[in-house]
Amino acid sequence: MSNKKDLTVEQREELLGVLKARFEKHMNRHKGFDWDKVQVKLEANTEKLWSLGEMEETGGEPDVVGYDQEKDEYIFCDCSAESPKGRRSVCYDRAALESRKKHKPENTAIDMAMAMGIELLTEDQYRALQKLENFDTKTSSWVQTPSDIRELGGALFCDYRFGHVFVYHNGADSYYGARGFRGSLRV
Repeated sequence: MSNKKDLTVEQREELLGVLKARFEKHMNRHKGFDWDKVQVKLEANTEKLWSLGEMEETGGEPDVVGYDQEKDEYIFCDCSAESPKGRRSVCYDRAALESRKKHKPENTAIDMAMAMGIELLTEDQYRALQKLENFDTKTSSWVQTPSDIRELGGALFCDYRFGHVFVYHNGADSYYGARGFRGSLRV
């Protein structure tokens, strides 16, 4: 991930091409939506396009999963089959990372999401995503954790097994090679 929140013209064109191809391939995620309208929004919001580039670079395969009519915003979400590879083996947040005495992971889900300009999915968003397709059948993803759980040292993660979405808890300082996080972005 770069610190510069801008893409070159070539990078923008390439990313828009990737996003358009994915949009057209997975119309079940956004029935009745028009790519040209999405593209106009993206071209007008270059910092958000940069965030989508970061989602793509870390293996998230972002795609449109909704539209907020009130705010006139398209909702993108990581739609990779499994938790994005470039965002795994991270604990939940900075406090959890700093509390580890040994074997600290390189980063946290919250810090990475903030740096990318995206938000971790909520449990409700995760459940809604699973209604579109089955995701995380072999991996799991951290989700936004209520403050009362976090204050007690825990954090929540979800996955999809046996035809159901499961929500679990773990110490926020834990990290696993098969656990990452999914993000969302409004454009």
